[in-house]
Amino acid sequence: MKLHQDSSGALNTVTGYGAGYVEINLVRHAGSILLLPDAPVIAWPVSAFDQLSAEHFAMLVDAAPEVVVFGGGERLRFPHPSLTAALTAKRIGVETMDFKAACRTYNILMAEGRKVAAALLIEA
Repeated sequence: MKLHQDSSGALNTVTGYGAGYVEINLVRHAGSILLLPDAPVIAWPVSAFDQLSAEHFAMLVDAAPEVVVFGGGERLRFPHPSLTAALTAKRIGVETMDFKAACRTYNILMAEGRKVAAALLIEA
């Protein structure tokens, strides 16, 4: 799917996605990423849902978003609460959805000016 980029600012926007990739500001990423509106895209060192650890989610604690949108792959899968405990301990919400829905939801929340982060799992 191709999305249209909002030209109103320099915020990180999901401009496209498909099987095995996501585009941020028209730049294609073939691996999992952590995404914040106003920070460099971070490679997320996980390539399968079964590999997720608490450390993967803890990478977002210092960014202190209001909510993390977790796109867990092609289908909806919920991480065990122990994996997101570092986020919930800091009162950071975690919303879980499939990869495509997470991309769309991130764009909506970011456009509303919310302090959002996306953890997008692209499985190899």
